[in-house]
Amino acid sequence: MNDALLVAYKASKAYRNGAKEVVAVDGVDVMIRRGSSTAILGPSGAGKSTLLHMLGCLDNPTSGSVLLDGLEIYSFSDKERAKIRNKRIGFMFQFYHLLPEFTALENVMMPAMIMGRGRRIKERAKEILQSIGLGERMTHRPGELSGGESQRVAIARALINEPEVLLCDEPTGNLDSKTSESIYDILFDIKAKSNTALVIVTHDERISERTDSVIRLKDGRVV
Repeated sequence: MNDALLVAYKASKAYRNGAKEVVAVDGVDVMIRRGSSTAILGPSGAGKSTLLHMLGCLDNPTSGSVLLDGLEIYSFSDKERAKIRNKRIGFMFQFYHLLPEFTALENVMMPAMIMGRGRRIKERAKEILQSIGLGERMTHRPGELSGGESQRVAIARALINEPEVLLCDEPTGNLDSKTSESIYDILFDIKAKSNTALVIVTHDERISERTDSVIRLKDGRVV
């Protein structure tokens, strides 16, 4: 289908734990459409994060396929997949993974600098930070920011290369309910104003009321 951006077909992921094989994801079929919002829900250990990592070029499936624009992304080399991740996919995690020695602005600019995009990057980073209410915090380092502010910096960093899809793994897991709500408001506002697809792994059932579709996992399978 023309609007299919990311597709997992019979994707499975198994790990070895000594002599035992642990199946984290078991033959899952998933389609993420352009500009859509999707919640991936399920209990701890259901395979949610593993599925997200396979969709995001971070974790090779043991079997099955993951397609981006119809191309099997795990047929590419590690270096080629790294370029795809940086250019086309944005990531947000429960832990912000900001570089402590750099300012908020510098953290946001980092993915674009890795790509060698020099022109207007600083201006674009400033624009994004201002748009999410951090105009006065650009020169602060992560240790000087609250959890909510740090996660907003992570959002800005994920958006700097104008990704086609934003993958969020428990993005508010470390935040209080009020701050979590503000983070989700920002994410859905971004989705509404752009054609960026939004995929959110979460335990929060309320998020399913705001997304276009819901994927429920249990024991590594879609239910």
